[in-house]
Order: sequence, then structure tokens, then C-alpha cells
Amino acid sequence: MSPTTPPPSPLRKAIRGCLGYNRAVNRHTLAVISIVGIFLDLTGSLYLAYDLLGGRHGPLRLLTRMVTYSIVFGIGYGLGLGLFFGIVAGATTGITISIELNRAARGLDHYSLVWEAVFSALRALGFSAGLYPMVGRAFALVFGLLLTFGQIVAYSRGMRPAIDYLAARRSRLTHRQLRGTIVRTIGHTCAALICSATVGHLAHPWSFALRLGLVTGFVTGIGATVNPYIEYFADSLPERRLGAFGVGLIFCGFVLQSLQYWLALLDVRLT
Repeated sequence: MSPTTPPPSPLRKAIRGCLGYNRAVNRHTLAVISIVGIFLDLTGSLYLAYDLLGGRHGPLRLLTRMVTYSIVFGIGYGLGLGLFFGIVAGATTGITISIELNRAARGLDHYSLVWEAVFSALRALGFSAGLYPMVGRAFALVFGLLLTFGQIVAYSRGMRPAIDYLAARRSRLTHRQLRGTIVRTIGHTCAALICSATVGHLAHPWSFALRLGLVTGFVTGIGATVNPYIEYFADSLPERRLGAFGVGLIFCGFVLQSLQYWLALLDVRLT
């Protein structure tokens, strides 16, 4: 005779209800959450090792930019186009833009067009990977190629993330940045329509294209507006705040990594 399973406690029942116990959790989503948690742990550890990494002149200025811009773009893209798109496109956009802005902050000239083409391809790869679950492989691939080409053309005409660079405790959006934002909105919308007409054949091509263009354009405008403050923040943040920020990242990473074990403890079904 098999032993009977004891009924769950009231606390476990309440937690199950909050987590949506009757609904399954996707394994891939859980894996992404765990990977993000590991990344936050690593980043937080680097902030705590600020002095070991060279202090003010070490790589943490670049790391601060990467984390901050990835969060800004990730949240914006995620709210408009979904969590997965926000994580992938936000990270690639934030990291590549941070590398270029870090160079501008040091008073150096912009990268060569070859390197700018590499940055364009990396950002386009993030967009393609983020769009793939929504539109399929062919659409995502063609969209990434169009996006890479469009960004290279923009670079060749002087439109780059570090345009009108400023580090200050105020927000700002110049005429050139506004013009670049509008062009980006139109370009993404047109690229999505071209992909839909040639390889994607979406059910609502105009609706999706407008959504994609408006979200990317709006987030780009927000990023350009808060750019001076982020740059000031990256170069002027006191050591104690860097350490506190590192502790906060480690805590967030712990919470995300432990989610898989809480789901197992609560017997939440995975798909």
C-alpha cells in the first residue's frame, strides 16, 4: 500500500495561487530568467571589486554604461514587444552603444566604419533573435539584414549614438537626435513591411510594422533624452553607491536564480 501524500499547507496553497499553480511555466522562460540572474550576480560582484579593477579609471565606467543602457532599452523594448525581445534587443543595444559612448567620454574620435558596421550587425542580430519567436526565421533574418544595412548608411552620414555627446545632470534631445529618432521609426516600420510582403506574410502586417517602428523609435528618443544624465552618472557615481548598486544586483540575481527551486518546491508544472 503506497503512502498517502500529505495535503499542502495553507501557506503553500496561498503561494501556489499567487504563482498561478494551475498554469504551467515554460522551461525556456525559466532558463532565461536563471541566466539573467547569473549575469546580475557577476555584474554585482564586479561592482563590489571596484578598487581591484582600477577604480575610476578601470573598466567599471564602461560596465556601468552597459548595465544602465541595457536596463533602459530592455524595459522599453520589453513593455512594447515582450519580455524576450526586451532582454535580447535591450542587451545588444545597450552594450554596443555603451562601447561607443565610452569612447566619446574619453574625448576620442568615433570608431572606424568597419567597427561601426560590426556594432550595427550585433544590434541587428539582437533584434532578429528577439523577433524570431513572433515572426519566424525568414522574417527575422531579412529584417536583420535590412537593419544592418540601414544602420551602416546612417553611420556613413554621421548619425551615430555619440552624436551631440554631453555628460550633464539634465536631460536633452537635440534637433539631430530628434531627426535620427524619426528616421529610425520610419526605417523600422518600412523594413517590417518589406519583410512581411516578401517572406513573412503576417496576419496584420501594418499593425505589427507600426508597433515595431513606434516602440523602437520611442525608446530611442527616450534613450537620447536621458543620455546626458546617464553619462554624468557613469563618470561621477561615488564608490559607496557603486558598492550598494553591486549588492542590489547580487540580490536581484539571487532572487531570479532561486525561482527555479521555488517552482520545484511548490510542484509547479514545467512545459
